Amino acid sequence: MSEAAQYAAILAQDRQGARRHAALLAAILAVIVSALWITGFFDAQRFIESGPAIRQLASEMVPPNFARWQSWLRPLLDTLAMSIAGTAVAIFFSLPLALCAAKNTTPHRIVYEAARALLALLRSVPEIIMGILFVAAVGFGALPGVLALGLHSVGMVGKFFAEAIEHVDHKPLEAARAAGATRFQVITHAVLPQVLPQLADVTIYRTEYHFRASAVLGIVGAGGIGFELMAALRLIKYDEVSAILLTILACVVVVDSIGGRLRQMLK
Repeated sequence: MSEAAQYAAILAQDRQGARRHAALLAAILAVIVSALWITGFFDAQRFIESGPAIRQLASEMVPPNFARWQSWLRPLLDTLAMSIAGTAVAIFFSLPLALCAAKNTTPHRIVYEAARALLALLRSVPEIIMGILFVAAVGFGALPGVLALGLHSVGMVGKFFAEAIEHVDHKPLEAARAAGATRFQVITHAVLPQVLPQLADVTIYRTEYHFRASAVLGIVGAGGIGFELMAALRLIKYDEVSAILLTILACVVVVDSIGGRLRQMLK
């Protein structure tokens, strides 16, 4: 084949690839526009009619009322404790499940499929639903919040852990097996040292996320600052609602900054 023919073939392949990408992009945009249309996003009349209600709500939320700020300290502490405890529960169960759900560390194909199915099940149930179920099971307070956060996060954290384990360099694993290492020794000496930075990063991120999620779980009776938020909403004290939201925002900023510092320290 001549050089010109080769060049023409390359151009044809590039044009074909560009057409495929354009078709894929058009399909994605069509799905997005359809979703917006189905949910009423393009209904301008609804936005216009909501104007007076939004202005009324904003006038009742400003200025924020921080008169009861001292009574929010203990719920905030409970929220922080829930986020840390929920993360600990998630990590405790996620790591062994991730080892079973990773192709290069699972002991058997059946174990792999079962672990993957369990992780999918856990992350498919929203935290708010788990919170309601655990409140009904163990009563009100922070404990149902910890259980809901921990078990839901097992599904997500375990998936992240399993994907990180599957992408490790296989040479250290092969060397450890060739040296006669047991399965446990291969995991502790060849797998975990490679993925510890990723596992630590996911753990820190999940702790940050749990603080925000635990504030929501308080609405269903799982304790924390969310319980105070729900009480203010029921009493139609929107100035107090805005104050609690600003307090939660300030705490989230602090928790996120601490998480960022920890990530920098682990690099």
